[in-house]
Amino acid sequence: MGSWMCCPSPEAWRVLILFQILTQACIPSLEVAATTSVPRLKSNYNFGKAFLGLDKCNACVGTSICKKFFKEEIRFQNWLSPHLKLPPDHLQSYSGNYTDDAESWREVEISRLITKSEHEMSDKKICASASKAKSCSIEYVLKKTERFQRWMKARRLTPELVQGLPSPVLRCPSQRLLDRIVRRYAEVLDAGSVYMNHFTDRDKLRLLFTLSTNAHPILLQIFPGAEGWPFPRYLGSCGRLIVSMSTRPLREFYDSAPEVAADLAHQLLHITHYMQNNDLNYSFYFTQIDNGTFGIFSDGRLFIRDSSTLGVIDTQEGYAKINEQQEHKDIFSCLTSDCKSAFTSCDSVSEKQNFIMVCRNLLPQLLKEKFPGPMQEKIDRLLKLCQENSLSAEEVIQTAGELKRILKALSPCDSRFTYRYPECKYSNRP
Repeated sequence: MGSWMCCPSPEAWRVLILFQILTQACIPSLEVAATTSVPRLKSNYNFGKAFLGLDKCNACVGTSICKKFFKEEIRFQNWLSPHLKLPPDHLQSYSGNYTDDAESWREVEISRLITKSEHEMSDKKICASASKAKSCSIEYVLKKTERFQRWMKARRLTPELVQGLPSPVLRCPSQRLLDRIVRRYAEVLDAGSVYMNHFTDRDKLRLLFTLSTNAHPILLQIFPGAEGWPFPRYLGSCGRLIVSMSTRPLREFYDSAPEVAADLAHQLLHITHYMQNNDLNYSFYFTQIDNGTFGIFSDGRLFIRDSSTLGVIDTQEGYAKINEQQEHKDIFSCLTSDCKSAFTSCDSVSEKQNFIMVCRNLLPQLLKEKFPGPMQEKIDRLLKLCQENSLSAEEVIQTAGELKRILKALSPCDSRFTYRYPECKYSNRP
């Protein structure tokens, strides 16, 4: 036996080599088996239907981004450890992270159309409208309404179909605007046509519910930032949650340095002017403006982060005159209101009202005591004139224009303002 091990025969060499080959081939398989036999650490967080609002579909926004949630390619801010659970469901918005490749993450905002408690109140209204108990099939009740029955039969979205809905964007609708909504609606598989032939009953209910509750995601879709509109990018929805690119609210910049405040104030006035003077001849007006209406992206660019109070008038096509006495109101008109307050009349919208609200509600807090004496006095004087409702539209707009020119001169061209640097060295754009 010992002599065989010392001087193996050719046959023994062949057996030994074959044994080594087989052993090496088996080792990786054994390693894989060992690896797969160990259970993977599973996350404790779980996207339940109730949190997302999927249990209420199709009385919801859509499902276009659900896969991202379930694959954990959308996560809440600082929610990267398995032991962390879902954030409180009573909040209306959350900071989050979004990825396409599992390596690079972008900041996003995850938000509800209205708060969860407001959704619950709205759902109770729907049940009560059909004389149902506190709990009922929301979708079933809405599908039985007269308005939805008309939507089911419609090939095209017309002003009559949205009459009485509370969203400001639908108060003065033109056919051109409604066609744009249908053509660019991102929650259907085949967008691009002004006709709703490719809409299922589910798609129509989701669009109607969104327009009746909060048209903000619709505005992000039909006026995308990629085309120059001052709105954050819409990424999709899942149940009653929507996902868009993240911006920091303007209120966080009230204590910023003078040059940053001047830059943001200049952007505010520029956007206010642009929203009423653009190539597509849509005039946008605010019904109200507060500290959360505008937000700033990471490169310093200003956006309208909350368009829920934004109305649109088509200056090219006009709008249909609606007699308030004959205006049709139903449960869709009352999802977010008591239905008793009168809607804003299209004829009462003034060219100066956006500037007045910006100069009254935002600019004083942004520009207060930021500049040397004489310059601050001049800015304060213009701000006071700009918010004066007794002045004509022309006078208010001229005052805002003068203030905008002063602020532009106070906005330096340097690398802190990424969105316009170094182009500002070679450009005279406002």
